[in-house]
Amino acid sequence: MSERIDTRNQSLPKTRTEAGYPSAPPPPRLSFIKRLLIGRPLATEDLPHQAVSRFIGLAVFASDALSSTAYATEEILLILAFAGTAFLGISIPIAVAISVLLVIVTLSYRQTIYAYPNGGGAYIVARDNLGELPAQIAGAALLTDYILTVAVSISNGTAQIASAIPWLQGYRVEFAVGVIIVMTIMNLRGVKESGRVFAIPTYFFLAAAFLTLIVGGIKYATGQLTPVEGVEAIHRTLEPLTWFLILRAFSSGCTALTGIEAISNGITAFKEPKSKNAAATLMMMSSILITIFLGFTLLAHQIHAVPSETETVISQIARATFGNGSLFYFLTLAGTALILLMAANTSYADFPRLAALHAGDGFLPRQLTFRGTRLVFSWGITALGGLATLLVIFFKAETSALIPLYAIGVFLSFTMSQTGMVVRAWKMGHMRPGEVVKTEATTLEYDPHWKRHMLLSGFGALATGVVMIVFTVTKFTSGAWFIVLLVPALVFCFFQIHYHYRKVAALLSAAGKRLEQYNGPVVSLILVDDVHAGTLRLVNYAEALGVPWKALHIEINPEKSAIVRKKWQERVVSVLGERELVIIESPYRQLISPIREHVEAELARHPDSFVNVIMGHLVMETPWEQALHQNSAFIFNLALQQLERVAVVNVPYQIHNLHYHNGHNGNHDGTEQNHASAVPDPVSSPNGNQGA
Repeated sequence: MSERIDTRNQSLPKTRTEAGYPSAPPPPRLSFIKRLLIGRPLATEDLPHQAVSRFIGLAVFASDALSSTAYATEEILLILAFAGTAFLGISIPIAVAISVLLVIVTLSYRQTIYAYPNGGGAYIVARDNLGELPAQIAGAALLTDYILTVAVSISNGTAQIASAIPWLQGYRVEFAVGVIIVMTIMNLRGVKESGRVFAIPTYFFLAAAFLTLIVGGIKYATGQLTPVEGVEAIHRTLEPLTWFLILRAFSSGCTALTGIEAISNGITAFKEPKSKNAAATLMMMSSILITIFLGFTLLAHQIHAVPSETETVISQIARATFGNGSLFYFLTLAGTALILLMAANTSYADFPRLAALHAGDGFLPRQLTFRGTRLVFSWGITALGGLATLLVIFFKAETSALIPLYAIGVFLSFTMSQTGMVVRAWKMGHMRPGEVVKTEATTLEYDPHWKRHMLLSGFGALATGVVMIVFTVTKFTSGAWFIVLLVPALVFCFFQIHYHYRKVAALLSAAGKRLEQYNGPVVSLILVDDVHAGTLRLVNYAEALGVPWKALHIEINPEKSAIVRKKWQERVVSVLGERELVIIESPYRQLISPIREHVEAELARHPDSFVNVIMGHLVMETPWEQALHQNSAFIFNLALQQLERVAVVNVPYQIHNLHYHNGHNGNHDGTEQNHASAVPDPVSSPNGNQGA
């Protein structure tokens, strides 16, 4: 029995009362899961309310710097061990020298916070004062460092936990990857919300660290602090103590400086007054960092801690201070592990912001500038989690394997940032009093103290530059070569992306171009595999356009083509009158080539026309149902998108399960009712991938 359709009212959707089923499908399960994990969407106007206080800001932006106290002392001892345990005491003057450098870098970045209140750190400073190439170098170094920060901190946190729970040693990679996934999800919920959650472990670590220092200091003063026992030291081939070895130990210990730049990159995340709150948080962070770093180094010396493959230095300090297996021993290790795991949160706060700056300038994909439903840069957060996961898997969550890759990028960015501040101070010192010059990122005016500021930044740039060079030379064969090659490769990619965007912008520019009225015809083609409900919707759409059209069917099976021709006569021609159905033979069962050839022939016959290709696409309610269909509309788009004057229109046909279960099965012939295999796919039926 032929099915008759009334094309005059097909464009009006049926209501619940008329059809007995909802006009729209229920919310997808994925949307429910997304909201459950990430939270309800936030409006753009809520962005100012997502700013963080100093208390939360310290947890968000300082966790990386604070976490470095867990391994900075150990990194110094690892290098000094090459000269023998008798020289481990040199770690104290080295720690003091590192602390002095930390003060200088902190003061330099404090200047940066007030000079560039919109954030951006080394990238913005270098771009504003040194040029585009140095800015991209600084940005590439920082982006690389943030990825490595996640991998290093979580790998080291896993090692701390494994020190207390030995059976975890065999599952370190799986545990680390699980933590990265959790942190990625938490940061997708927003900076403010993740900061509140991660503030708990950060301040728990600070409490545990200061308790360890206080108790250890009291025991040392009363003579109760005894050397730690039962530690198997790393076996080293001894070599003479040289200045180069001391420089290596100094550069390794300078990992304590990693994370200092984070606050200057994320100024915009703070509440008003942003610069003042960010600067205060920076000073607070540095003070805490120096205190804990020097305290741990002194305690390690007093208990004769040694670098070991089976027990971390923090574990040795806690064991000597509180006793092996005591509650406070486990609390100290737990706090250390938590801050190491939370250190990754600094990268999650800064990497997306820096990537968005690069993308906004056209040096990274524009998608990185988009804010997600929770007002965070979702693409950047997801990319960071994915890249860090790959590193953890590749290096098997070994901190020692990742450390050589780690500090070069951050010290390169330090050097670029402080060099940029030197240039800025020089400019301001050579301006006339009262003169004001606005740059893209800041405002310049005469500074009577420019020499002092330039000297401070210059010394910091020199010191961090030396550390970077020493680190590169000493760690080159251990893996630093990878960063030496990676940063230039990234910069090259950045500029290729930039050139692409500039070229596209030039080609899209309408300047000097005049819109001319178009009077040419439009040739519409419907791709038909079978004649069913989806096909009828395509026909209605083509009729609504009010232009001539014809249908194409690629003949792979002659018997199927005969059935399609019969249905076309019964269900379309009988209602609308004669409508052309072109059958194109395809003896080699190809679909794309015959369609493309036919479209090219239409373009040749009508050189001033547009060809409008209309295809169908089944839309299922769940991803697994969608996966059961070939979903070939994307392939057809790829095949036709290179042809000029060709537009591809995809008309979806939604399959609602509720519609089906309520008995909507009486509009088809018996064959289509009784056989599931006969329910056609407008895009990908068993006999082909054509559009409906």
